[in-house]
Amino acid sequence: MERETIGRPLYRTPSFLIALSLIVITVLLMISVYTRFLQLHFLIGPFYIHHWLSWIGSLFIAFFTPIYFVAKRRFPSKFKKILQVHVFGNLFAAMFISIHFTQHISRSPQSYPDLGTGIVLYASVLLLVVTGFFLRYQIGRSLRKGWIFLHTGATTAFYLVIVVHILHGLAII
Repeated sequence: MERETIGRPLYRTPSFLIALSLIVITVLLMISVYTRFLQLHFLIGPFYIHHWLSWIGSLFIAFFTPIYFVAKRRFPSKFKKILQVHVFGNLFAAMFISIHFTQHISRSPQSYPDLGTGIVLYASVLLLVVTGFFLRYQIGRSLRKGWIFLHTGATTAFYLVIVVHILHGLAII
């Protein structure tokens, strides 16, 4: 991957600092939702806001990932811009999904959800974010092949589990 600024490590670029800030903001939002400082359990139409957020995040990952895969090969001159959309779009998507997940795990014991597919799906999203972050900012470069393998595996797991998660959520299976 190209360096953004010649001679400057990627972890000292504005892009890295913005990405790291988004991760910190996500963690703070999760803590706020878990402690009920931030209440996101209200309806917009027939569904709660945290469901809408998770659907937006999941749809972005589901649709933009294959677009990214194709576009980076078809339009190499626009790779830098495509990569930025991929990185920051997926960080926001992971933020939205994290809010939804935290909303569910913060529920009272009387109404605690079945986390079966949700826990696996969230684990795949976390693995996507961590490995993507490491790949993008060249953290642990000696492990690059392993990061790529895990990133690809987490992407595959995401697609497989999201289908089961949706069908389970709709009480079809």
